Amino acid sequence: MKFSNRKHYKTEWLMASIVSIIPIVLLFILMLGFKMAGHKSALLTLVVTVLLALFAASPLGMIAPEHAEDSVIALTGWAVVEGILKAVFPILIIILMAIYSYNILVESKQIEVIKRQFTSITDDKGLLVLLLVWGFGGLLEGMAGFGTAVAIPAAILIGLGFKPMFSALVSLIGNTVATGFGAVGVPVTTLCNEVAESGSASAAQICETSAFAIIQLAPLFIILPFIILTLTDKHNLIKNLIIALWVGVISVVVQFVCGYYLGSETPAIIGSLAAIIAIIAYAKVFARKSKVQDKETFTLAESLKAWSVYLFILIFILVSGALCPSVNAFLKSHLVSAVHLPVLDSTFKFGWISNAGLMLFLGATIGGLIQGLSLKRLMVILARTTANLRKTVVTICSLIALASVMNYSGMITAIASGLVAVTGDFYPLVAPMIGAIGTFVTGSDTSSNILFAKLQAHVANQLGMTGQSTFFGMEGGQENWLVAANTTGATGGKMISPQSIAIATAACDMEGKDGEILRSAIPYALLYIVLGGLMVYFGC
Repeated sequence: MKFSNRKHYKTEWLMASIVSIIPIVLLFILMLGFKMAGHKSALLTLVVTVLLALFAASPLGMIAPEHAEDSVIALTGWAVVEGILKAVFPILIIILMAIYSYNILVESKQIEVIKRQFTSITDDKGLLVLLLVWGFGGLLEGMAGFGTAVAIPAAILIGLGFKPMFSALVSLIGNTVATGFGAVGVPVTTLCNEVAESGSASAAQICETSAFAIIQLAPLFIILPFIILTLTDKHNLIKNLIIALWVGVISVVVQFVCGYYLGSETPAIIGSLAAIIAIIAYAKVFARKSKVQDKETFTLAESLKAWSVYLFILIFILVSGALCPSVNAFLKSHLVSAVHLPVLDSTFKFGWISNAGLMLFLGATIGGLIQGLSLKRLMVILARTTANLRKTVVTICSLIALASVMNYSGMITAIASGLVAVTGDFYPLVAPMIGAIGTFVTGSDTSSNILFAKLQAHVANQLGMTGQSTFFGMEGGQENWLVAANTTGATGGKMISPQSIAIATAACDMEGKDGEILRSAIPYALLYIVLGGLMVYFGC
């Protein structure tokens, strides 16, 4: 942030910080204090943010130098346009297709088969919930991201008979540690590229930063499963702790090995698969089995039919993703729309055949045809799903536009710079909070890393963190340790991001209840960010 008048530096810094925090505080007040519906809260906060950008950002010198000569009205207007484009392509499309896929299962009644298969594994509800939100949800996050890991597990939980509020909360808690390596590692790869001198990080830097992020998150790999299990069953704490230790240790060890030796693409995917295997193994060996007379068996054909929607989704996502470079490169280079955004000096691009939303649509539609639904019936389901998401559309568009305005007007940078100035040598304690603020505002771990990666690296240099790392003895490792803290905090901010909550409300048919979900999730998010800060601080 560049202040226009050094003589009044302190005054301008204080005013910039106060102005910048207003949208975040207002959003909390509207959702929690006034219990206003999410779409109304988001839209009103967007209006206030635009007014602040128009009338306060420029006088306080908050706007970045490259935009200092631009019209504030034009800059703000195009920021809103960029936000809406980002909201629709691909976030809203992915949310729509994720819920569409679940509605197909309901229509075809194959969700009943899936429910009975889950309950045939064990009668232990805690294990079922953990399997869905930690194992299956982590797998979805690792391969697709963008809300799929909240929408799909939450919808299945409701199908299994769990209450909507519970389903939304545990899905949000479960969709945290994996988000740093979501969408085949995009957040951490982006984080490293942002701080690399050449703009393209080396494999060694990505591996080390990935390993650091997993170390910083290590306690949460055990604590979060314990919380999920305890929310499901409060009467068996010792058993919950044993399961959490078993699943958490396996998850963190597998993710660490993948991150340190393979990079950022595979930790969430392989780590989640390992967690699924660990949960099923525990259920088979120790957990209470279903009663013999109630237990059902299904043929391979019946199972493939029931799971065809998700099987095809997984296949399409894997084949189109970074794990298949040739296919991924072809899809990303064909049928790409580009919209130039004047004033912002950027171009918004959207790949029509490379986005996860298309993969969800293709997988769900093919699966629906296999399950006996006609193409006409599937399109009716899609239309009905779209109509039911109208409030979610307003919420997501308003929030992403709000984040874009805060970014270009300098508000996000002002908040981060204020924390740096206040904390000094204790900054590592709040480094994850910077990342969490980024995700809270933007809804994206990747966006948070883009916003604050350079800030984290700059502070590391200011604090003299330029030597060898404590854990691996690699040159420059201390800087990477603090840079990794950004994605550590960003994963925690994901839990209470209004955009994630909007996805949960849509999946659980709880539109208008965003404030209730946020209120329930805040204590767990605060614990998450505090533990992350302690790990970062004591690891310096």
